[in-house]
Amino acid sequence: MPIRIKDSMPVAQKLESENIFIIPENKAIHQDIRPLQIAVVNIMPVKQTTELQLLRLLSNSPLQTDVTFIRLVTHTYKNISYGYLESNYTTFENIRNKHFDGLIITGAPVENLEYEKVDYWNELVEIMEWSKTNVTSTLHICWAAQAGLYYHYKIPKYTLPQKLSGIYPHRILRKSAKLIRGFDDIFYAPHSRYTGIKTEDIKKAAKLEILAESDEAGAYIIFTRKGKQIFINGHPEYDTLTLDSEYHRDINRNLNPEIPKNYYPQNNPENPPVANWRCHSNLLFANWLNYFVYQITPYDIEKCGSNTEL
Repeated sequence: MPIRIKDSMPVAQKLESENIFIIPENKAIHQDIRPLQIAVVNIMPVKQTTELQLLRLLSNSPLQTDVTFIRLVTHTYKNISYGYLESNYTTFENIRNKHFDGLIITGAPVENLEYEKVDYWNELVEIMEWSKTNVTSTLHICWAAQAGLYYHYKIPKYTLPQKLSGIYPHRILRKSAKLIRGFDDIFYAPHSRYTGIKTEDIKKAAKLEILAESDEAGAYIIFTRKGKQIFINGHPEYDTLTLDSEYHRDINRNLNPEIPKNYYPQNNPENPPVANWRCHSNLLFANWLNYFVYQITPYDIEKCGSNTEL
């Protein structure tokens, strides 16, 4: 899939070096097709790293996709310049009257805070409410999955005894589900979080279904049966060294972290980690774009989100 982003974004050159098709803005506007419109609320601390990870995953489809990055005006960003955000991100106020085929809300390092105490919570709630009527399908990742389950279905989160960090095996619960079509019976996915959700709480919500879970990491893929809202309780977007970077960051902060589980060969941080989750991560995003965005979204962009059933 050709990805269309602003020509000024530094990740464009990196993606092109990986043979990912980036189409220049001036060329894209002359193509006689309607590209998918995907919005991304990026609240991960290292913006450009997350941009690169998500754009890699969004590239595995034959359709052109326009990606709009959204920043939260009620949050003060510490790891990126305001000038960069001003040039490459827009605000919710600027797009609140627009419609999108898909929306991605990323994780955020705020698990230990109650939702209502997060400085941008009210703004995020406004976006999640807006997604019901203006977006065909919304993909929530990690903390955003827990936040979305809390907002839409009043499902609480729980503090874990210790940080869940590592690569965990997951099993498929319903093989016929389109979102996990092509998955192996057992697949791996990264987790990095301090909180979790309980399976019994999810099962109380009649509109929700758990598609994949882990004995150690719990429910992983949860969705509404028509795919309007999808919750990924982990980090499928992580690249090979993300957990390594987080582990050494926590060491430098004197947090005494445990070694990420199933990550380093022989459980030795001196050994370079080997990624064993990328195929399923790519397939997850490709299935989402195909079955729950492209095949459902109306051609008339103004009608996107008209199916408000969660």
